[in-house]
Formats: sequence, C-alpha cells, structure tokens
Amino acid sequence: MTTVYFVRHAEPDFNNHDDMTRGLSARGLKDRKLVTDFLWDKEIDVILSSPFKRAVDTIGEFAQAKGMEIKLVDDFRERMIGNEWIEDFDDFCKRQWADFDFRRPDGESLREVQRRNIGALAQVLKEYAGKSVVIGSHGTALSTIIHYFDPSFGYNGFQKIKNLMPWIVRFSFKDGGSM
Repeated sequence: MTTVYFVRHAEPDFNNHDDMTRGLSARGLKDRKLVTDFLWDKEIDVILSSPFKRAVDTIGEFAQAKGMEIKLVDDFRERMIGNEWIEDFDDFCKRQWADFDFRRPDGESLREVQRRNIGALAQVLKEYAGKSVVIGSHGTALSTIIHYFDPSFGYNGFQKIKNLMPWIVRFSFKDGGSM
C-alpha cells in the first residue's frame, strides 16, 4: 500500500501577486503547526512539494522537525492562470470547471493541470511504491487530482474547499496496481 498525503498550502499572503514567490500570511505561518501536528505520528518516508513558496513553507516546519529534505517536483505546481491578476476569480473558476479546456491565452486549462499532476503522481507511485509520501500542493491542482478519481468532484466541490487552508487529503493506492 502506498499512502499519499496531499497538503494544500496554508493561507497565502495575497498582497504578493507572484505565484512562485507568494509566501504565507501571518495566519498561514501559524497554521503550519496544524500540518506538523497532523503528520507527526505518521510514518512518512519522503516529502515532495510544488516549487511554489507557499506549498514548501506549509510543510517546511514538519520536514525540519523530522530532519527530512523536501524534494521539489515542478509538475505539482498550481495552474498557470495567466500573466495578469484576475479580479473576479470565482467567475474565472466557474468557466474553467464548466469547460475543462478553457484557459486564458497565457494560462493553463484544468485538463492540462490535471494531466501534469496525474503524470507526476504516477511517477511518485512508481518510485515510492509501498511508502508514505507527503506532497505540498494547491487548491486547484489538488481539486483536479480528486476530479480524476471522482468525476463528480467539480466546481461545487472546489467551492467547498476554497477556503480550507491548510487542507490534507489522504489517498491510498494498492501497490503494483494502476491508478
């Protein structure tokens, strides 16, 4: 059995509009302890993360306390929305969930995000079969993974978890089997 704990990052600092370097808010920094407390008694073998600062920072306290390295996996990053900040984010999300191929000219569709994240997950399951893995992740990226396994998880499901930060989802995979 391979166990994967996807950790959706804690509350980010929305004053920073740069996706890669956006860190955590004061609340997010405090809430990292919730992640550390939850994972503490789990037998974790490896810690992976999106390269985005908020994802790394959310699991960083746990990794440091356990003396473990965080390995960055670029394909677990959040979706690329585009080069401009979107004021009406809910409308944009609704359009993307209604049409999995909708994207801005300089951004990614949810299908592209899902393909990238599922491909990275398949590699993790191959490389770390039988292990327990923590993966620092993001709301939309994680939602597309959930949608892959449960197509009924769509916009309404995404809306329900939109403000859950941090949020941990545990997946269990039979070893030797396919996803």
